[in-house]
Amino acid sequence: MSDIIFDTHAHYDMERFDADREELLSSLPDRGVRAVINCGTHIESSRASVRLAEKYDYFYAACGIYPHDWDGGRRMSASSAIDLLRNMAEHKKVVAIGEIGLDHRYEGTARDAQREIFIKQLELAEELGLPVILHDGEAHGDMMDILREYKPRGVLHCFSGSVEMMREVTRLGMYIGVGGALTFKNAVKRTAVVKAMPEEYLLFETDAPYMAPVPCRGQRCDSSMIAFTAQRAAEIRATDKSRLLKASAENACRLFGLDMSGICG
Repeated sequence: MSDIIFDTHAHYDMERFDADREELLSSLPDRGVRAVINCGTHIESSRASVRLAEKYDYFYAACGIYPHDWDGGRRMSASSAIDLLRNMAEHKKVVAIGEIGLDHRYEGTARDAQREIFIKQLELAEELGLPVILHDGEAHGDMMDILREYKPRGVLHCFSGSVEMMREVTRLGMYIGVGGALTFKNAVKRTAVVKAMPEEYLLFETDAPYMAPVPCRGQRCDSSMIAFTAQRAAEIRATDKSRLLKASAENACRLFGLDMSGICG
């Protein structure tokens, strides 16, 4: 079985790809990459994600405002930002609202402002019938409180919680995003999560250009490197890498409303 790579979280609009973006993105399908979801983190990057989805057949877009990319409404009101996201989401290749969520790791956007824009985007996703791509930066307690209340459809990107948190997240019907950090030496908690999680909730991702897996750690990450993450996950779960990649692609198609035959064809 040949590899079927579906990268459910990347940022190819970022500056680190400016020098060779077209060359790189044109080459990825020859390396097994069948689909990529490029995630916006603010209004301009969301627009750029849509442009990439228009240019590359295998690309899809998510539009959203990341917690620390929100200025608390100083430059633009929350209602105006939501209106812009709503208009972007009408595009046929926008498949999710994201990257959105909470981040408590460092000082930036105040937590109450993060929560406000996060909830407004969850409400927008529900209004539009779209899944969400969620960022949880050491905000597990507050994140779970919101997930229990709003019960969105979507994925917790770059999951860093415990096995117990994973079980509650999947009981809520949400998916778990697994990236290159699984291959790092300190990935004890992530290893336990991948071993215990239901396969039907597994999604592979890169967060490109970040989080390149071993043996590429320190390099600029791209979607083809998911093969290394999938190999590690297959070892943990005592299964075949190519089969696990196909299963995760099927999960992604189910979550984001895509035709698996189009991804595999």
